[in-house]
Amino acid sequence: MNPYAEILLRSVAAFLGVLIVTRLVGKSQVGQLTISDYVNGIVIGSIAAGLVTDLGRNPGFYGAGLFAFAALTIGVQQLALKNRTLRKIFSDEPTVVVHNGKILEQNMARMRYNVDDLLMQLREKGAFNIADVEFAVAEPNGNLSVLLKSQKQPVTPQDLGLPTSYQGLPSELVVDGQVIKQNLVQNNLSEEWLYRELEKQGVTSLQEVVLAALDTSGNLYVDRRRDTMDHYTDPSDTLPRMVERN
Repeated sequence: MNPYAEILLRSVAAFLGVLIVTRLVGKSQVGQLTISDYVNGIVIGSIAAGLVTDLGRNPGFYGAGLFAFAALTIGVQQLALKNRTLRKIFSDEPTVVVHNGKILEQNMARMRYNVDDLLMQLREKGAFNIADVEFAVAEPNGNLSVLLKSQKQPVTPQDLGLPTSYQGLPSELVVDGQVIKQNLVQNNLSEEWLYRELEKQGVTSLQEVVLAALDTSGNLYVDRRRDTMDHYTDPSDTLPRMVERN
């Protein structure tokens, strides 16, 4: 077989293999990674790369290794679910790095975590003054959880004794011009109702609709492919072609 054709076939096989393995081992592999997730990602990626480019070896060897590593990963995850000690070994545990506005240098040194990284992650959480922080906890996946001091926390409706209404997730009824029928059924709505509501907003074809979503108050939000805007603010020097003006 032509080596380029073989590389192409192996690339397809590796892509499908890694996709299947990622679905098997769960969402943690594609989110913020713990230590074990990070290692798994490196090894699985290395095996997939070998499958694609090492034409001198049987691709079945790499495929077997890929799925064997996936089985080991799933096995470790199952053990960690049942045993807290193993879970700490494989995924580490949270570490307090700020307590009542004071940096805990010993905890940071143990993690080889410097002050610049700490300040950056605090800013990402909206905490620009470390004196405002009650607790900052370095999580096993590398995120920083921040609890501001009570007097620095935003005021909520509950604090003010104000009543609030339920806010659930909007239901997507049309995505990229395609009706999501199961969501219509869940909301006891018909396609005829949807078409009437779209017509009220000037939509004559589903292909015009990028997204139509129904909120819990019964309001239908519609975004069209070519939006009409009275005013458009853009920090760049050019106006996107997709935007039309009256």
